[in-house]
Amino acid sequence: MSSSGHVLVVNAGSSSLKLTVLGEDDSVLAEHHAERWHGETDPLERFLTRAPGIRAVGHRVVHGGPGFTGAQRIDAGVRAALEQLTGLAPLHQPRALAGIDAVTAVLPRVPQVACFDTAFHATMPAFAATYALPAQWRREWGLRRYGFHGLSHAYASRKAAELAGMADARVVSCHLGAGASLAAVRGGRSVDTTMGFTPLAGLVMATRSGDVDPGLLVWLLRAGVSLDELEDGLEHRSGLAGLAGTGDMRDVRRAADGGDQDAVLALEVYAHRLRQAISAMTTSLGGIDVLVFTGGVGEHDAVLRDDVVNGLSFLGIEHVHVVRAREDLEIASQTRAALAG
Repeated sequence: MSSSGHVLVVNAGSSSLKLTVLGEDDSVLAEHHAERWHGETDPLERFLTRAPGIRAVGHRVVHGGPGFTGAQRIDAGVRAALEQLTGLAPLHQPRALAGIDAVTAVLPRVPQVACFDTAFHATMPAFAATYALPAQWRREWGLRRYGFHGLSHAYASRKAAELAGMADARVVSCHLGAGASLAAVRGGRSVDTTMGFTPLAGLVMATRSGDVDPGLLVWLLRAGVSLDELEDGLEHRSGLAGLAGTGDMRDVRRAADGGDQDAVLALEVYAHRLRQAISAMTTSLGGIDVLVFTGGVGEHDAVLRDDVVNGLSFLGIEHVHVVRAREDLEIASQTRAALAG
């Protein structure tokens, strides 16, 4: 790939679509952001017809499974392998595949690279990645903690360490958006995270439950809840939506300010679980030098940040930073490196 080529970054999230064309100096040449996107290809195709001089395309792909631990140039075999992983990330993987297909239709000769959210966490030690489940299950189905939001955590933790002037900083990175997770990062390497085998685990999210007692799920199944209903409930009707009736933190905050007690409780549950998880990540690091917030909620909800930080004063956190989510820069960097290699 020529060093002067423009890189199109396709970031298809669980509820949004971000398209960015970056120049060789990482300047933004064109961009489009749809806050509500459900996998349709028309907006992407319209953007691609007017995007200038694209020489490569980098895609955010949520799940790389055990086989993809670094950025990978996309061909038919890679695409098929990604589709096989859909069950592990049903909200995200179909959207990434839709983006890949749309780019292929409009720019069939431009090389595409898949950049994985799971890859950043491939450095976690075995004791942090292993579930205490029967060995046969773990071997047969590859059960382990993968972690997600790795592209965001990689960028935010590196940027926060730079801002703190600490190259080997112990950083707890908080990616808080529609999906939410934390990462414990030491010297630029992930050593622990809150999500697990799927993006359902960990923190309370917009519509996802986060951690729940596995025995409770077994109880619900035995009580007559179907597998499809259980999956839908955990993925789409839990989290803030289950507690306050909406998954939008801005609406929850406004309702709480207006005296809605369900919304008040939702904010308290969200912040409580977040403080717990930051403390756990700090334990994995043996201390904390830098706490960084990123993502839509992390960047824009100052009340939440203050509540969380004040509740963690016992940790003695010296550096707290807010970093704008720039997965596009991380994806562009990985795309160039993959094609140069």
